[in-house]
Amino acid sequence: MFWVTKFSGFIAAAMVMIVLSPSLQSFPPAEAIRSSHLDSYLRFPSQIAPPNRFSFRKSPVFRNAAECSTSNILGTNEVCDPSLVHVAITLDIEYLRGSIAAVHSILQHSSCPESVFFHFLVSETNLETLVRSTFPELKFKVYYFDPDRVRNIISTSVRQALEQPLNYARNYLADLLEPCVNRVIYLDSDLVVVDDISKLWSTSLGKKTIGAPEYCHANFTKYFTASFWSEPRFSGTFNGRRPCYFNTGVMVIDLKKWRRVGYTKRIEKWMDIQKTNRIYELGSLPPLMLVFAGHVAPIEHRWNQHGLGGDNVKGSCRDLHPGPVSLLHWSGSGKPWLRLDSKKPCPLDSLWAPYDLYGFST
Repeated sequence: MFWVTKFSGFIAAAMVMIVLSPSLQSFPPAEAIRSSHLDSYLRFPSQIAPPNRFSFRKSPVFRNAAECSTSNILGTNEVCDPSLVHVAITLDIEYLRGSIAAVHSILQHSSCPESVFFHFLVSETNLETLVRSTFPELKFKVYYFDPDRVRNIISTSVRQALEQPLNYARNYLADLLEPCVNRVIYLDSDLVVVDDISKLWSTSLGKKTIGAPEYCHANFTKYFTASFWSEPRFSGTFNGRRPCYFNTGVMVIDLKKWRRVGYTKRIEKWMDIQKTNRIYELGSLPPLMLVFAGHVAPIEHRWNQHGLGGDNVKGSCRDLHPGPVSLLHWSGSGKPWLRLDSKKPCPLDSLWAPYDLYGFST
């Protein structure tokens, strides 16, 4: 464990250096998106090698600290253990490297890593074996999300990448996960956690259904079209609310409340309206904002230091928001693994690299 201690110390020092840097500036939020041109950069595209040919180095084994509670539930009902922290992440070919790094980071910084249960959402097969070989003792389950479930209600977007069906899987967690799972942390695949995930898990949502860091300084109106704001039957949905932008790549969700109210149907209703009225230009973000903006339990900004991937076109380098850091999020078009491989990394990409487990077996 000596190397882990040294490594953790390095990350902590790096975080302090970043937080105290006088050059840090805030910047407009960027939606976490999928880039349609990623395959040409990846070293393991599906057209070259099938999923079972991918290889990642085996992760170190991470054990619970002495103070962690011990599970008494084994086998198929293990997911219902009330002591577990539930984390949902998508797995796909484009973002597989990022997803593996995200899991690695969560385990490394968790005081009770054996008490974290991962729910992987997939639209492709043969990825479960890869996860198991990389994390042999990981508690997880793979859930198939049928793209046809949303294909007919996804409208064209400003970028084709935003139209990928798996982007919308987060809206169906209440249906996909077991009924005994009453809370889940949803995380995008282009981030790393540098703090104990249990701290985010214990966030109080009060009477709200979801919690996320909000950014009320952002220009909220730009996320919807002029026709949306000029039509009272649409814009009136925000009457009585104080809506703020929130990045949907990091959310704590009360699934019990979600199921009871039926929020998935409400999101689908707005997606149906979008098909005929063109009320927004982006992908999966606006429907969630239409339903929840103004009704979000605020979470500290340290849990989504987002936008590190730059804007949605150039993917230029960005600094962090001022303040402490618990999660680094490369939302935007620039991804750390691509920039590192191209030998043109941004300064903060070096903080993602230690969690990267990608590499062919020898």
